[in-house]
Amino acid sequence: MLEATIASQLKSYLGNLKHSIEIVASLDDSAKSTEMRELLDEIAAMSDLVTVSQSQDEDARAPSFAIARPSEPARVRFAGIPMGHEFTSLVLALLHIGGHPMKLDDDTIAQVQWIEGEFHFETYISLSCQNCPDVVQALNMMSVLNPNISHVMIDGGLYPDEIASRQIMSVPTVYLNGEVFGQGRMTLPEIVAKLDSGADAKTAEKINQKDSFDVLVIGGGPAASAAAIYAARKGIRTGIVSERFGGQLNDTLSIENFISVQETEGPKLASAIEQQVKSYDVDIMELQRAKTLSSVNGQINIELENGATLQSKSVIISTGANWRELGVPGESEYRGHGVAYCPHCDGPLYKGKDVAVVGGGNSGVEAAIDLAGLVNQVTLLEFADALKADAILQTKLATLPNVTVITSAQSTEVIGDGSKVTGLVYIDRVSGDEKRLDLAGIFVQIGLLPNTDWLKGIVDLSQYGEVEVDDHARTSMDGVFAAGDVTTTPYKQIIIAMGDGAKAGLSAFDYLIRQES
Repeated sequence: MLEATIASQLKSYLGNLKHSIEIVASLDDSAKSTEMRELLDEIAAMSDLVTVSQSQDEDARAPSFAIARPSEPARVRFAGIPMGHEFTSLVLALLHIGGHPMKLDDDTIAQVQWIEGEFHFETYISLSCQNCPDVVQALNMMSVLNPNISHVMIDGGLYPDEIASRQIMSVPTVYLNGEVFGQGRMTLPEIVAKLDSGADAKTAEKINQKDSFDVLVIGGGPAASAAAIYAARKGIRTGIVSERFGGQLNDTLSIENFISVQETEGPKLASAIEQQVKSYDVDIMELQRAKTLSSVNGQINIELENGATLQSKSVIISTGANWRELGVPGESEYRGHGVAYCPHCDGPLYKGKDVAVVGGGNSGVEAAIDLAGLVNQVTLLEFADALKADAILQTKLATLPNVTVITSAQSTEVIGDGSKVTGLVYIDRVSGDEKRLDLAGIFVQIGLLPNTDWLKGIVDLSQYGEVEVDDHARTSMDGVFAAGDVTTTPYKQIIIAMGDGAKAGLSAFDYLIRQES
């Protein structure tokens, strides 16, 4: 079942097992059960420490399988065949349950082990979702570390009745003890913080004890990473404050214009960048949001949302941007219930249904092309009188029989039945007529907004809310620099953001030298 190269790699990984593990399958007469059993038998044949058996548990989902050490209750289960993006989740679960150490720091491990209470997590995923593995792997690790925690990954494509009954329209969707816990990408520290009510206070106390930095980078995307690397290489005290490492990279599927790399995926590139940053002496503070900053006697104070305060001689703002919203009635009410922003993640949930994509730029046309292979009908709406996407994308779009393009369309309202989206209202800007589309989903792809609300009145912003910078990445505040999509630098591209970050790091170092002189 596995390709020869993958099978060889997996066999090599299983050589790291320290303990025996047992895979217990719950199967029925379906073709998927047969496929699952073939996969499990193939894995068991790769190591003497792995055995496969079949359970008679009528309450377990079928097909599914649990992984545990012999004589111990199973706390990690896969209700689906974890291939595609989730294959790594399977490999890590086998290794961690088999005693191979996790790549977690001691404080995080201790924090998970100290969590009290009974927690049963269920994560609904699609195998094409690039954010789902982060959540699955985090909850699996927590289940291995703490006997009071259990987790099951559920492939929504295999269990459409559950998807329908729980009205799940966005992945990953996580349930805790039968109630919705969260949607979208979550890291292990984020999950622990939600479970541990005192986590914020403990973290703030640790942050307050930190010495002043030479350069403090605010953000975690390509620009922030490049800035931190260039600063750290100068041997100066460097820190990063970030809500999530990788930024928009984590929501980007295919990358084909990153010079020297023919093709890659956003999360893969984000992981590689993170590892490179961590190879330097950079103090990384994740899950932290900056609230404001001020300058006092040449020292810059950065106040965080959790109440902690950091000091630095210079600051580089690289907070990036987020998806622009339609800003119409019904959008926020049905976010995650028919209104979506990631076609790669949520597209499979709309198989055979009618959806709309709002936005005629590259991202909108790419979304329509991807969705056309999954759904029944795609309607692409563009506010202007013509699409703005690259010609090669428009040519591809024109070949798809189940895509309708409507230009001069102003979206005015998202319609729903109280639990999910049922349609979209728009105005024909030529005739002035109001029209309605009956839909199951709406994918919003209308560009990005800079994350600068917290900077209003502190540094100069453009009419579009971007941080104004000069050719040395300097802002209007002395000692404060900015880089990447948050700035007025044109062309929001990964490679440009990295160059921006490198320039900001060098400029900050040059500023520090001149201050000392």
